[in-house]
Amino acid sequence: MSNKPAIVPKSILFPFLLLSTCFAMWGLSNNMTDPLVKAFTGIFTDLSIKQTAFIQNAFYGAYFCLAIPGAIIARKYGYKAGILFGLGMYIVGGLLFYPASIMKEYAPFLFAFWVLAGGLSILETSANPYIIAMGPEETATQRLNIAQSFNPIGSLIGLFVCKFAILQKLEVVKGNITEGMDAAALDAVQTEQLSIVMTPYLIAALVLIILWVLIAANKKMPSATEHDSKTHFSITIKQLLTTPNYVFAVVAQFFYVGAQITVWTYTLHYITGQLGIEDSQAMNYHMGAIISFALSRWVFSALMLRFKPSTLLLIAAAGGIALCCSVVFIGGIVGVYSLVAVSACMSLMFPTIFGLGSRGLGEATKLGASGLIMAILGGALITTFQGGLIDTFLDGAKSEGAALGVAAAKSYIVPIVCFIVIAAYAFYCKKNKIEDRMA
Repeated sequence: MSNKPAIVPKSILFPFLLLSTCFAMWGLSNNMTDPLVKAFTGIFTDLSIKQTAFIQNAFYGAYFCLAIPGAIIARKYGYKAGILFGLGMYIVGGLLFYPASIMKEYAPFLFAFWVLAGGLSILETSANPYIIAMGPEETATQRLNIAQSFNPIGSLIGLFVCKFAILQKLEVVKGNITEGMDAAALDAVQTEQLSIVMTPYLIAALVLIILWVLIAANKKMPSATEHDSKTHFSITIKQLLTTPNYVFAVVAQFFYVGAQITVWTYTLHYITGQLGIEDSQAMNYHMGAIISFALSRWVFSALMLRFKPSTLLLIAAAGGIALCCSVVFIGGIVGVYSLVAVSACMSLMFPTIFGLGSRGLGEATKLGASGLIMAILGGALITTFQGGLIDTFLDGAKSEGAALGVAAAKSYIVPIVCFIVIAAYAFYCKKNKIEDRMA
């Protein structure tokens, strides 16, 4: 008989599954959104690649803005309240796509993305540490990796929805556009395009209402409340800023999310340019990347039973560096498959950095979680930076065809730098034996 603590105790199995569904739902939203960066260039034709990346600014900028309010809600009212508040805001953001599609302007969509992602920020700020707190300390990182394994399932669903319910339909509409169409006809086309984009988000919001009710009504959700619900903001911030492991984890998380979002945001730009295919065809490769991401997360979760998380993180970061070098310097079909394989390396990074960064924080864990979520701002800043690089490398050429493939390839030097930072953090954790500290 083994005395090893259970990763997910039977008493919390159903609440654990409900929370894991939240991980899937924000994966759906994240990956349904990434390909739209390119799709919006065909809807609002006056936008540059950098301007279309403002979607990611709005999306991941909201994570930065709402993470601390989310932590305050979680600390004052408990994790469950934070999750319900975050889900509610997510629902409102999805519903806002309807008026945005009627207004036919880019800015209302950015606002809808901001509200939706703000809900995700609060949701993640509560859900990640809640998963850590709802079981034994010794198995916290493994438990979080299992919960995070539901995230790519949602991501894959989001990509299927984006491919079949958005991109393919947009391509059909685009094929109906002819030279010399009058303003009224072009306006009707844009109305149809925006309706195609809006519908999946509206449906997702309706599904989320059901999840919100199930979580609100569940009486077996562990309370995981602190003895002192006061925020003690300044004292806690000082504690966090003087904890080297935590500060390094926030930096590593910033660069990880930047790497993930840049890799996925410009996947269609790279693949369509390198192989000369349509967006919907390139989505097949993107879905392959998410499948490898999903399967690898389960594999890494199993490997953590035998290897330390920091060891696996270091190996994955080294793999990411090597594969991105192939993307930049080799290109073609080899570069495309290398880009797909990068997702396998990224699969364990977010939860592992989060789990390692949370080690030893004690009562500061809730506010500390907000810092690790605020680091998602990297997805906004680094993605926009890479978009600007692509515009620069295009040097006035049209953002399509071989020129786009070459420009996108050069821009993948950005995630190489990100993976180097992650490797440095993994080495730091190994050297300082962070896994041996009590959570």
